[in-house]
Amino acid sequence: MRRFSPYSRPIDSDKAFISMVQSYKQVSMFQALSPDGEELTEFKLSHDLLLSMYRDMVMARVLDKWLFNLQRMGKIGIHAPSEGQEASYVGTAYSLAENDWVFPLYRELPVYIARRVPIDDIINRHLSNSRDPLKGHDFAIYGDRRYRIVPAAIPVSVHIAPAVGFALAIKILGEKDVVMSFFGDGATSKGDFHESLNFAGVFKAPVVFVCVNNQYAISMPVYRQTAAKTLADKAVAYGFPGVRVDGNDVIACYLVGRNAVERAREGHGPTLIEAVTYRLGPHTTADDPRRYRPVEEEQGWRMRDPIKRLKKHLIRRGVWSEKEDEDLWVGCENTVKEAIERCERNPPLPPSAIFDDVYASETWIQMEEREEFIRLL
Repeated sequence: MRRFSPYSRPIDSDKAFISMVQSYKQVSMFQALSPDGEELTEFKLSHDLLLSMYRDMVMARVLDKWLFNLQRMGKIGIHAPSEGQEASYVGTAYSLAENDWVFPLYRELPVYIARRVPIDDIINRHLSNSRDPLKGHDFAIYGDRRYRIVPAAIPVSVHIAPAVGFALAIKILGEKDVVMSFFGDGATSKGDFHESLNFAGVFKAPVVFVCVNNQYAISMPVYRQTAAKTLADKAVAYGFPGVRVDGNDVIACYLVGRNAVERAREGHGPTLIEAVTYRLGPHTTADDPRRYRPVEEEQGWRMRDPIKRLKKHLIRRGVWSEKEDEDLWVGCENTVKEAIERCERNPPLPPSAIFDDVYASETWIQMEEREEFIRLL
């Protein structure tokens, strides 16, 4: 006798199964701007908001370039470039309120710019000097309570569960803050992702998951990571919306992010946002993407540059000009160069700083090890 679980509904025939599969519609991609900057949907956003997002994207691009150069000069250890992904990060980050929380991974430099983290703090962190907030520990991306940014965890996907727990604590306390967790397409292949989304869906945690799908998990293309047509589809299994957005369209990312944040704040639970974009540079400065992806692919995506798209739209609106654009790029270059010069004047950390902040208070074993280490220098 054929048995079925009491929790499932049996499919009567292959015909019914095929019909069910064919009736499924994958999540479509939302766009607000065409690659030429033309409006594809009506939106009422102020000129000031759009110009602010544009300036932050340009600053993020310039700072990213200089951090890459500093690594090549041997002045910093490693850097994960964000070139080409600025719209995904800036657009969604702008949808947050000042008191909302961010759980980043390691490529979220544009989020730090959008959250107004001082450029000097970012550069000091990369240089690991005496003004480095983390005193040379860990990867260059760091947390900062002042800007509601939680420290990043380098292993892929492990920070998603703490983001859900943090959001659930906010809900239990009766507060209205929202948590936004950023991760890449590679994280969706890890168990932490699925367990976290399931838990968030069950308890309606006020969290927004932003999957920045840049097409590669280091060298692994997304089509080899999943058989699903879209990553946004994965939200369906956990009982909340999945939204697919053009990750090179900052306005679309902002609108989708705003909707998801409002939904979470009103107690309706999480949303998964898949921002479809492309990593124009290497995974990190230790990577060579020419070994695993065709140059033609990169060139094609460069034609969809998110900064150029918004610039074209601003010019169409009549609120921006080529002269203003040139001045902005020059101004950002000068701001970053001056910041680097200031930060490089800060003295280096003493080698014994590796013993700092290991525990809340230094143990006697640490004290002995520190003294021995200093004697051996």
